[in-house]
Amino acid sequence: MQNMKKMIVVFVALVAFCACNSGEKDLKYRGLSMALPFQTFVDSLQARGFAVDSAKTDSDFQMVVMGSETERYRLVIAQKDGQVAALQENWSLQSNDSTRRLWQEMRDQFEKDLGAWPNMPKHGDDHKIAKFESDGGFITLTLENTYKPTLTVRYDKK
Repeated sequence: MQNMKKMIVVFVALVAFCACNSGEKDLKYRGLSMALPFQTFVDSLQARGFAVDSAKTDSDFQMVVMGSETERYRLVIAQKDGQVAALQENWSLQSNDSTRRLWQEMRDQFEKDLGAWPNMPKHGDDHKIAKFESDGGFITLTLENTYKPTLTVRYDKK
C-alpha cells in the first residue's frame, strides 16, 4: 500500500511536470515574461528603475513610453486587451560605429540565446535588419545609419 501511494505521487508529479512544459513558451524581454498582464509588466519595469514618461504616453494608456537614467534607450510598450502586445527599444547612440558595433553584438547574442539564424532582408553597412522568431513571438533588430544613427529592437508576441 505504501509503494502504491508513492507511485501515485510520482505519477501526479510527472503529469504536472509534463503539463507545465507542454505549453507554448512565451516571449521574454530581458528575462521578463511578456505574457504578464500589461500593468504588472509596467510595474516590473518600474521596479527595475524605469519611469513612465507621461508627456509621451497616450491618454488611454494603450501605449506607454518609459525611460531610465541608467539606460541609453527608451521603451515604447503597446497593449491590447490588458496584455502586452509589443515592445520597442529605441537606442540613443552618438556615432555610426558605436551603433553598428552594438547592432552586431545584439544580433550575435539573440542568435546564441534563441539558437536560430535570423532572416536578414536588408544587409548593408547603413541599413541592417535581422528578424528572429522564437516560440512566443518575433524580435526585429533594425539599424539605420543615415543622418543620425538609430537602433531599434522590437518584440512582437505571436
